Amino acid sequence: MQMRNPTLVERIEMLRSAAKQHDAPIWSRVAELLARPRGRRAEVNVSKIARYSSAGGVVVVPGKVLGSGGIEHPVTVAAFSFSSIAMKKILDAKGRVLSIDELVRINPKGTGVRIIV
Repeated sequence: MQMRNPTLVERIEMLRSAAKQHDAPIWSRVAELLARPRGRRAEVNVSKIARYSSAGGVVVVPGKVLGSGGIEHPVTVAAFSFSSIAMKKILDAKGRVLSIDELVRINPKGTGVRIIV
């Protein structure tokens, strides 16, 4: 089955390339998780990010971040997409919202990044 979302295909290729180029297996794993069929891709609520991250932490969600729950500490979150409510809650907690490719540019080795699915 062929993927039809050109942005997603481009993102997966970029992640695979970054994994090889920087010897960073985390990006290979994120690419693998993003390549799943849409129904099996991660949908993570803000409350789960709050539970599995700490202040100043960096997480990547290979899918969509949804707005259910709350977050009180600042965290940098990279994801394929965000609901507007999730984005607002993360920013209100003084966190950062990034695309996955922005995170790869900032941290090519993936040091200290947690995958949340």
